[in-house]
Amino acid sequence: MTTDIDGFLGALDAFVADEIDPLQAADDNERFFDHRREWARTDFEGGGLPRPEWEALLGEARRRADAAGFYRYSLPEELGGQHGSDAAMAAIREHLAHRGLGLHNDLQTEHSVVGNLVFAHLLNLFGTPEQREELVEPVITGERGLAFGLTEPDHGSDATWMATTARREGSDWVITGAKRWSTGVHHASHEMIFARTSGEPGNARGITAFLVPTDAPGFEVPFYWWTLNMPTDHGEVVLRDVRVPSSAVFGGEGEALAVAQTFVHQNRIRQAASSLGAAQYCIDRAVAYATERHTFGRPLASRQAIQWPLVELHTEAAMLRALIRETAAALDVCHAEGRPEVSIGHQVSMCNYRANRLVCDASDRAMQVFGGLGYSRHEPFEHIYRHHRRYRITEGAEEVQMRRVAGQLFSFL
Repeated sequence: MTTDIDGFLGALDAFVADEIDPLQAADDNERFFDHRREWARTDFEGGGLPRPEWEALLGEARRRADAAGFYRYSLPEELGGQHGSDAAMAAIREHLAHRGLGLHNDLQTEHSVVGNLVFAHLLNLFGTPEQREELVEPVITGERGLAFGLTEPDHGSDATWMATTARREGSDWVITGAKRWSTGVHHASHEMIFARTSGEPGNARGITAFLVPTDAPGFEVPFYWWTLNMPTDHGEVVLRDVRVPSSAVFGGEGEALAVAQTFVHQNRIRQAASSLGAAQYCIDRAVAYATERHTFGRPLASRQAIQWPLVELHTEAAMLRALIRETAAALDVCHAEGRPEVSIGHQVSMCNYRANRLVCDASDRAMQVFGGLGYSRHEPFEHIYRHHRRYRITEGAEEVQMRRVAGQLFSFL
């Protein structure tokens, strides 16, 4: 992998320099990335949603990356990709985040010139021929969007206790309930809604996923949750007797948690790699600044109070890098041998919760080293902190991930 990925990263950097950096510099697009970025990106009067011109810029960057052959890298060849491995994607995600903030890889929106196209993977793996024909290519190109409706107002990590239900009426299903944090639902043509169709609360079986059109009668988005980072695209969704045909069932009746687990493992390892890259960026910037900055007649870096916290962070980053790459390679082995990813789910959890905690610690330390300048929006550290703080909750709360590790360690699972 090392030789192949080194060549790919070199070509990727050249593409960013030739195509993406000039696009970011053109037409006052830098306003989306400097200290004014929240105001430039956010339509505060329109519910806090992203401004159309901001999303159009991201779309143009993705189109250029797709035309150059980078965007679909992780997808199978039949979808125009290069069948990029989990190990390679981990290295790519870390590399792009390590470059810092920019149009090549926007942390807040999870936009990247090498797409993390988990929904396309899910549709290709679990969709019917008709669902794949209708949605896979439009989801890749952005012509259509897909939101993920698992979390509810009263249920998050305890997904097997979800209150949303679906009942049969003739050949149709009628869905009733609510979902929270439906990211991207403002431009989604469908939402993947998880609902209990049989079984008792707490039972993993009996939960079914449905591809629900967002314009279906009874599908409502009353508001979007404002967050530590703005703009927001996290919708509150209410389903009032939403009727869908049997063809909307996705991944098999009563077996939807297998779909959710695939989404979770793919996303968590890549998010861990991205958090690691952003953490290393903060560490490197803090070291460089401490070397240049002089206080009381000598470099800030000459003081152990500055050195030791950064040494600790740099060491943890090195150890995490080894664990993330080992775990990503193990996921590839699972795929090759046909073993379920859940067999190393505890290791994915280790990577994810530690990497997400590391980037929060590293951005906080960079702010401290930079002093007042670090706290300002003229440096990116406060933005990195505010963005990545959510992943200690949204990618599976770190307490739940630690519970997963404990289950394996103490043989509870």
